[in-house]
Amino acid sequence: MPDIVIPDFSTCPEFNIRDFGAVPGDKNKTSSAIKKAIEKANKTGCGTVIIPKGEWLTGKIHFKDNVNLHLDKNATLVFSDKPEDYLPAVHTTWEGMECYNYSPLIYAYKCKNIAITGEGEIKAKMDTWKKWFSRPPTHMNSLKRLYHLAAKGVPVVKRQMANDTSRMRPHFVQFNRSENILLEGITITNSPFWTIHPYLSKNIVIRNVKVTAHGHNNDGVDPEMSRNVLIENCIFDQGDDAISVKAGRNQDAWRLSTPSKNIVIKNCFVKNGHQLLAIGSELSGGIENILVDSCEVKDNAFLFHLIFVKTNERRGGYVKNIYARNIKSGKIKKGILGIETDVLYQWRNIVPTYERRLTPIKDIYLENIKSKNVEFVSRIIGMKELPVENVFLKNISVDSIRNKRHINENVVNFVEKE
Repeated sequence: MPDIVIPDFSTCPEFNIRDFGAVPGDKNKTSSAIKKAIEKANKTGCGTVIIPKGEWLTGKIHFKDNVNLHLDKNATLVFSDKPEDYLPAVHTTWEGMECYNYSPLIYAYKCKNIAITGEGEIKAKMDTWKKWFSRPPTHMNSLKRLYHLAAKGVPVVKRQMANDTSRMRPHFVQFNRSENILLEGITITNSPFWTIHPYLSKNIVIRNVKVTAHGHNNDGVDPEMSRNVLIENCIFDQGDDAISVKAGRNQDAWRLSTPSKNIVIKNCFVKNGHQLLAIGSELSGGIENILVDSCEVKDNAFLFHLIFVKTNERRGGYVKNIYARNIKSGKIKKGILGIETDVLYQWRNIVPTYERRLTPIKDIYLENIKSKNVEFVSRIIGMKELPVENVFLKNISVDSIRNKRHINENVVNFVEKE
């Protein structure tokens, strides 16, 4: 893994949003002040935009190069839940498919040397987004429409999805096609959709960040088609996966042809989350070189798996070189390692398979894992046409097993050692 380039703002001037007209409780003045401060920092060559102590209501924030958004201790940025505050639509994604949708609450597009730092908090108001969590027919029809547009290669600019009937909620923080990114120290509370989403980006450090978000699709971090990523010393309390590595969906990802790779996850603590690490199901660009080291899941956390790889016959891509070691957890609803190759959820019957491409999965290494109570240690359901290859377990300790230690089908070279 190459060295990660981390932006350094220690010698850059500071720009306090109060000096640009920010007023606590005034969304329009604060939004305008943040925008002006970011523009000033960018034009200066580099700069730190200071969010001082207090609660500041704002709309969307769009980054520019060489800017650090710094939240002082006891500073809180509260983001509006009014969809119109996130227009005009921007080039973004929805579950692995590119489109124009509501702007992420914090958005960086083709930016270099950017950061969000400090001891403060960014928080999403949720009244509207909670109403959008349900999937009524209008939402599902919009999802189907986007699926067909992507599969047929319709230009992204023609995939306009920002409307109230589509209910496609925005990401909280998206770094899109950006590089040299630092996210450090802050607390993130609530999220309309995926919380932290590095997309087609590189050189990313997410360190000492605390995320609490229990809404629908509220993953903690979703690196997608991104590389050279370090996630360390973070706390996750999620309504979905703590960390979910992705690489785009189907034809869109084959077009972009960019794998997620070189991702290190260290010293993280999971209070709740469906998985400590999920891989997929959007993995069509390929996923490789992932290390999870010295992480812990809280006893009595809501957890399905420690490591879960999921794909289906539409995805293609590949998964290889996945390492997990030195992990502790309490009871797990399912097991330590899950691999499934026929995960389609609601898509199975509502949209067709345009092109069938299977996903090679190989070289999975788990070592020094300790859990209290599990249904299984491993459940690997490969495909007969393309078995999962090379799964190595060493020193896997569990206090009790509710079903069988291993429930595996279509696996070649599965080895467990004490």
